[in-house]
Amino acid sequence: MKKTAVITGGSRGIGYAVAMGLGLDGFRVVLMARNSAESCRENLEALTAQGIEYLYVQGDIAVTGDRQRLVDQAVAQFGGIHVLVNNAGVAPQVRTDLLEMTEESFDRVIGINTKGNMFLTQAVVKQMLKQPMEGKKRGTVINISSCSAEVSSTGRGEYCVSKAGVAMLTTLYADRLAGEGILVHEVRPGVIATDMTSTVQEKYDRLFESGAFPIARWGTPEDVANAVSVFAGDDFLYTTGNYIDVDGGFHIKRL
Repeated sequence: MKKTAVITGGSRGIGYAVAMGLGLDGFRVVLMARNSAESCRENLEALTAQGIEYLYVQGDIAVTGDRQRLVDQAVAQFGGIHVLVNNAGVAPQVRTDLLEMTEESFDRVIGINTKGNMFLTQAVVKQMLKQPMEGKKRGTVINISSCSAEVSSTGRGEYCVSKAGVAMLTTLYADRLAGEGILVHEVRPGVIATDMTSTVQEKYDRLFESGAFPIARWGTPEDVANAVSVFAGDDFLYTTGNYIDVDGGFHIKRL
């Protein structure tokens, strides 16, 4: 029986690359995003062209009802959920100094990036626990975090805090679920060419030119998707609660 993967923020960028990659791996994919299906019709048609079974759910992971509706529709369509990829996330609408950050911006970023992750994972895991073991594990949760979980950016502190929270959620859920046959992993992208980073392209171009990144190029959504594919498969069965940096070696401390 084919397994089903749910990917949040799946209409474009990293999420879409993950959906395509897992679909090509043989998963049926459920994509959730806030925009309409019509707005990403070309991407959805590309999934169909590859023979990938998919379901598109329009919704916001910051909204309780939307999170449960995603689970309900995925189960109704495909019978269960075997992989959850928590990818949906936002940056601050305005980058501003830490001393000028507003509570509204903090609440928005944390509400989507951290709270949404926490409670969608909770809802999906409750569904996974109703399902039998499939092979050597019951399910997999993969959090798309960021190098910002550890790297300070004082102009977008709320984003850094939100991703540090996701890192702890990886640890907590991995600890809680290992005995249930559900493994939890984290992928920490660095500078990836997406809509989120397009507004600061010149800044990152200069960093690449200066040698700040051992692999001196922009990362691609497919670079991240390839790591997700490995975690979603059956090759990592004796590890949980760990993360992998997909950042061109940026995490390496150098003199």
